Amino acid sequence: MATAQTGSTRAAASRVARSQSATSAALAELEQDFGVALFDRIGRRLVLNERGVALLPAAVQLLDDATRLQATFMHARQAPLRMAASFTVGEYLLPDLVTSWQSAHAGQAVRLRIGNSTDVVRSLLAFDVDVGFVEGGVEHASLRVRRWCTDELIVIAAPTHVLAHGRATVRQLARAAWVLREQGSGTREASERWLATRLGAMRVEFELGSSEAIKRIVGAGLGLGCLSRLAAAEAIASGWLVEVATTLPRAARVLSIVVHRERRLGPDAQGFVDHCLAIDVVSPRAEETSFLIPFRNRMHNGSRVTIGPRSAASADSTA
Repeated sequence: MATAQTGSTRAAASRVARSQSATSAALAELEQDFGVALFDRIGRRLVLNERGVALLPAAVQLLDDATRLQATFMHARQAPLRMAASFTVGEYLLPDLVTSWQSAHAGQAVRLRIGNSTDVVRSLLAFDVDVGFVEGGVEHASLRVRRWCTDELIVIAAPTHVLAHGRATVRQLARAAWVLREQGSGTREASERWLATRLGAMRVEFELGSSEAIKRIVGAGLGLGCLSRLAAAEAIASGWLVEVATTLPRAARVLSIVVHRERRLGPDAQGFVDHCLAIDVVSPRAEETSFLIPFRNRMHNGSRVTIGPRSAASADSTA
């Protein structure tokens, strides 16, 4: 595992606190036992070949099972929940869900990586995390996608912006300067589907990798922004940003829970997924009933939904 993740026995040895010679010998013994090479030697790097790629999911599962078994007999702390989330989910949804989860699971450590949706997919494919949370679509043959709830994109502006009051037309929006998320983020992809297809070529003056940075730039009056309502709610409530009314159709999007198809979730990870599916996430707009509508309410009537390899009869919609 460490060699596959780092690309060399030297780096792997440092990660697992063994000598490089011992690590190289262990890899050679493993390949000898299987009777095949598991890595291709490309320059000074070791890269998993097709046999190694096929073995990796089983190796990850074996290590996870061994860790849980060891914890059972040594009364050790539970293995941490290892998750990755795109920015909107990781910064505005998961903190409250993790807090409520830990209130009933004292001592459960959480390791949460926050990045754009591409980063989340990469972490899942490398088996660096157990569960991913993303906004926008994910299409990969190795991943299983579970629709979780819906979110909504809105246009935001400083209160002093010329379009801050009234209803902005398509022509006015097309002429405006924009502050958007970076390419590769779920918010950027959704923004372009909603805006660019209707406005044409947009004047994107700033591309930023942080929703907080976008809000600051927009608040300074340097352009319009497009963010999740979740990300903008507090700033709008505080009065230093406003939601711009437009003639565009509403921009709902799906938030999803993603796992590797070859990964069998342990009881803690599966329990947290169930916890997320069971809790209604309410809208930050008090006058709305809830724009974040959990799909479990529509599709499963609150029944337990397993994320992981299952029989075809119990499978959800997948990508």
